[in-house]
Amino acid sequence: MSDLQKQVQENADRLVESGAERGLQVAVYRDGVQIVDVVAGVADPATGRPVTSDTPFYNFSIGKGATSAVAHLLAERGLYGYDTPVAELWPEFARNGKEGVTVRHVLSHTAGVPGVPLDTTPEDVCDWDKMVAALENAELWWEPGTKMGYHAYTFGFLVGEIVRRATGKRISQVLLEEVSGPLGVARELYFGMPQEEQHRLATLEDVPMDPSAFGDMPADLPMFKAGPMELMPTAALGSRPDYLTADIPAGGKTSARAIARMYAALLGEVDGVRLISPERLREATAVAFSGPDEVFGMPSTWGLGFTIGLPGASPQESATAFGVGGAGGSYAWADTASGTAVALTKNRLTNDFTAVGELAALVARS
Repeated sequence: MSDLQKQVQENADRLVESGAERGLQVAVYRDGVQIVDVVAGVADPATGRPVTSDTPFYNFSIGKGATSAVAHLLAERGLYGYDTPVAELWPEFARNGKEGVTVRHVLSHTAGVPGVPLDTTPEDVCDWDKMVAALENAELWWEPGTKMGYHAYTFGFLVGEIVRRATGKRISQVLLEEVSGPLGVARELYFGMPQEEQHRLATLEDVPMDPSAFGDMPADLPMFKAGPMELMPTAALGSRPDYLTADIPAGGKTSARAIARMYAALLGEVDGVRLISPERLREATAVAFSGPDEVFGMPSTWGLGFTIGLPGASPQESATAFGVGGAGGSYAWADTASGTAVALTKNRLTNDFTAVGELAALVARS
């Protein structure tokens, strides 16, 4: 057992024993080889089913990393460029002045369409055609490329429809054929997860939250205009069978080792599979936009489809790291300087990235 494997296992066990976490996985790849495979706790408290390395977790937004990987892979194939107007692939998207939105704007969250209609229901989110129509009819919040705001739901549908128009295939199918299948993790990395596979998922659990926290916020905050409260990340939402089955590439169902393996294949070869070229990786992970997030208000730095930097460190301090985290505290990332890819997935939806920060510190010292 390596020192890092031992340290991460001890850290994971402590988090579970303290009650801070219920069940979790950690995977670390370095130079294309997995060097950490850690599990702790239970996937389902009701039955005592333990977490195993192949247990998929529903992860809010962590799946955007896979969405972005598919987008870059197809750009590498020449199906479009980053400066291709979205409307060139998807003419109906040009309505209401959106003809200037490019693939680059979509990937950098600067497209200017971060919101879904406030009457959108979970059932609507499961209806691809309805979400695509909402994007076609959407109006710009800002001139594309001039501001950045997290496109929480719309990112996945924008990229997914670009992929469908370019290939004629759903993004779940492209993910299977071009990413998860070749990497040998077809049963561990999904957008839409077949219903017969859903029994393998870890059971999500909300951390108790003070509802007054939202009551103290002004009602006109942009985040409240970006979507209804019914779509806020919760265990109930992330456990709906229809939500799990639907193609919703704003999130994903994955094990830590599957998503870390995908990031490792962005960095270099993993068992003979490399997803994109070194030149493509440099362009994808260069800073595309940095500034205040117009939806959530915090400072943010984005490459093309990935945040730059790590939780607990500024983008300047961790400029070679890129990845995507999710509500609930899961995170997956890679570091171009060290050749390391890391993922932490868990089923207790915490309000911070404490566990990720501890993991990142351990990996950085190894």
